[in-house]
Amino acid sequence: MRIRSLSSFILLFWLISGCKSPEGLNIYVTTDLHGMLLPYDNTEGVATDRSLANLASVVETGSEESMILLDNGDILQGDPLMYYYNFVDTMRTHIVADILNHLGYDAATAGNHDIETGHPVYDRVRRQYNFPLLAANAIDTVTGEPYFEPYTVIRKGGLKVVVFGLITPSVPDWLPEALYSGIRFDGMVETAQKWMPEMVKEKPDIIVGLFHSGMGDEDETGEDENSSLAVAVNVPGFDIIFCGHDHNQEVKKAVNTEGDTVLMLDGGSRAAVLMHAKISLTRMEDGTTGRDIEGKLIQMNSLPASVSFIDRYRGVSDTIEAYASQIIGRSDASVTTRDAFFGPSAFVDLIHNIQLDISGADISFAAPLSFDEQISEGDLRIRDMFRLYRFENFLYTISMTGSEVDRYLEHSYGLWFNTMKYGNDFMLRYSLNGEEKPVMINGRPRLRNPSYNFDSAMGISYVVDVTKPQGARVTITSMSDGTVFSRDSTYTVAVNSYRANGGGGHIGAAGISQGELDDRLISSTPRDLRFYMTEWIRERGEISPEPLSDWTLIPGKWTSAAADREMKMLFRQTEQ
Repeated sequence: MRIRSLSSFILLFWLISGCKSPEGLNIYVTTDLHGMLLPYDNTEGVATDRSLANLASVVETGSEESMILLDNGDILQGDPLMYYYNFVDTMRTHIVADILNHLGYDAATAGNHDIETGHPVYDRVRRQYNFPLLAANAIDTVTGEPYFEPYTVIRKGGLKVVVFGLITPSVPDWLPEALYSGIRFDGMVETAQKWMPEMVKEKPDIIVGLFHSGMGDEDETGEDENSSLAVAVNVPGFDIIFCGHDHNQEVKKAVNTEGDTVLMLDGGSRAAVLMHAKISLTRMEDGTTGRDIEGKLIQMNSLPASVSFIDRYRGVSDTIEAYASQIIGRSDASVTTRDAFFGPSAFVDLIHNIQLDISGADISFAAPLSFDEQISEGDLRIRDMFRLYRFENFLYTISMTGSEVDRYLEHSYGLWFNTMKYGNDFMLRYSLNGEEKPVMINGRPRLRNPSYNFDSAMGISYVVDVTKPQGARVTITSMSDGTVFSRDSTYTVAVNSYRANGGGGHIGAAGISQGELDDRLISSTPRDLRFYMTEWIRERGEISPEPLSDWTLIPGKWTSAAADREMKMLFRQTEQ
């Protein structure tokens, strides 16, 4: 009787309020997976508890009609699984297309690391997708129209949803033009302003932004690498914006220029979290609509992994494990990137040594591309090459004057080191809070700049005085063989394609414009640098990595003590 009375009350409430039944939709978004599709880290050679196997359990238990699945880019790079399907087995359906089609993805946006794989890879994957690949600001230079789809319309959960894609416009700052030939990258705000009227004409219930670009700073709403917040604020019409690229995790609400609220979610990287937006919509009898939008980040490993998904791709996992486990040589010493923060290191100097040998250049620039990585003594396998060299960069040989080399290094060490005013000062540059203490992330101090921008040099002898201000720290004394180094002489320099194309700002700081690169470029490897590193080790069979570069931090008493302190502080979490 009580149940019947309650039902009658609910029915009466709906009749009085003049409402129809509510409609709802769940949007799940992945971003910056970097190859973490299956529950196995093929670089580290260990099983993981977070991958698309966890998302598969959501798909299997949910309703397809009330669920939208989206990916926000940078899925094609970062793991031996991706490398194998990008460049080794190019005949079968790409594993990314296979898995995303199987799960029923509705749309995806291209990321800069997807473009980094080159036309043959991303064009092939795009053809194999059962859904559109988006990026409205990637413009075909011949037609003037978007190279990818600008947006797509999805009807699910009783709702009409427009999903609009954008890619960070900074792609040309990092990648060789050959990888995106025939495409230019326009600004995100101007592109969104152009397309918003077209999307409004679709009369959607919800407009979603799927942007491979970070949120950006709260007080900066101009165009740059991370411009999602700029779009949210300056282009009214978006209800939800999913961000990526910067590998941050955040949920926030922005207010646009018309005073409307935009839900924004940023989804980290490597399947750490799943972005989730829940939309509840109630259509009123008078034609108006009431709606509620909620957003959260779901820890991927809090979701059970689908057994059927894992079984379906067990053969793929076995194939990649066999590939990544191939022995290519031996190392008679263990190397770690930890040393590279505080002076010459065997890890980075191995990269230097290979670059110089391959290119025949006078000088090499290189950085630790992973924050905390190690290659152990003993057999070297294919997977170790992904530890040594994280990205699919090409190796360039370019010409630079001695003064440009000096300015390049000044910029690098400016990103890298603080100006020490006393012996107990910080040596590395950290993000500081208002009390001049490092901002802590997961118990670890956060560096002001990413370590992949901490370029050192081999082929020259120099000192770095950390008590000097930025721009006046580096003194180059000679070439490493003792011959004279001249600021007026021209040298051949080995540097990766990301850096040569402007990544990190080093080339610009040296005084070389992007337009000069063609005149400066002497040679470029036809394949990625990791491939040549692998073959270099195969040819030698056994290597003996050791610190070989000839540079020193001064004053030694201060820097030695600071290195001891900050090594413990920076890597405390992994030492527990």
